[in-house]
Amino acid sequence: MKDTFDLLMKTDFPAIRRAGLETLQVNLGYLCNQQCLHCHVDASPRRTEIMTAETIADVVNFIKRQNIKTLDLTGGAPEMNPAFFSLVKQARDLGVHVIDRCNLTILLEEGYQQTAAFLAENLVEVVASMPCYLQENVDAQRGKGVFDQSIDGLRLLNRHGYGINEKLKLNLVFNPQGIDLPPSQNQLEPMYKKELSERYGISFNQLYTITNMPIKRFGSTLISKGQFDKYMQTLKSSYTKENLSGVMCRTMLSVDWLGYVYDCDFNQMLDLNVGAKARSASSSNSGKTHLNDLLNDDLQGEEIAIMDHCYGCTAGNGSSCGGALN
Repeated sequence: MKDTFDLLMKTDFPAIRRAGLETLQVNLGYLCNQQCLHCHVDASPRRTEIMTAETIADVVNFIKRQNIKTLDLTGGAPEMNPAFFSLVKQARDLGVHVIDRCNLTILLEEGYQQTAAFLAENLVEVVASMPCYLQENVDAQRGKGVFDQSIDGLRLLNRHGYGINEKLKLNLVFNPQGIDLPPSQNQLEPMYKKELSERYGISFNQLYTITNMPIKRFGSTLISKGQFDKYMQTLKSSYTKENLSGVMCRTMLSVDWLGYVYDCDFNQMLDLNVGAKARSASSSNSGKTHLNDLLNDDLQGEEIAIMDHCYGCTAGNGSSCGGALN
């Protein structure tokens, strides 16, 4: 796989600083039952990186010490971590809002059939990848048969009240194919709701449109097809200054499967350490900053580490883990 790090390092992206820390996004491991073309984590069934119970204990301790309001669980397929259910329960017992970034098909896999019921019982918000309401587009991006399994997964969540009961939020994620920016979230969401309801009887709350980042598997594909420079030009020419105030890294901290921290999930995949204050923390491993290094730190006002991929979050309507910024 071709690395885009050196191509992204030199940047003129404007400096940004942190606001108050609200969300801890935790990658529970890169193991996944799927292998999607757009995946910036390069997750697959072959990956073996899984967060240990000891590191999960560090996560819970950090949540308590920093009074975290939202725990955002991602992967891979986060549900494939054996401690997933325990972590969710502990966070909910602390009154923390929990988000599960679910690929839908995992809900149907052997050994995971009770996951949907568990999520509903614990009022976990589900953010589910659904790059299109058309079978051919989804299967092209995520693999043959994934669309039908995803529809079955959505129906299962609906049966448990997701997208219907106001306490059980079900939000879908759209990623574009190729080198285009996402269309307007406000315009695409009604189309999704109409098509999924009329074709399959499926209900959901919101649609999030997220720009593909020029890193890992997608970045490597861009290079292989000779499209990297064109895609970067698209991102830069679509830069919207107003999106800077809403980028997710201002209120979120990203944690990898070993417990090391980054300004966002994309920086994590680039192994780009957190900004100025965290870099000066007493680190235990070759300059990397661990959750335990920041237990007593207030990061508000500190610099955020940036490179050229940051244009992906500010291009057009903007892009964050919660969808478009405007």
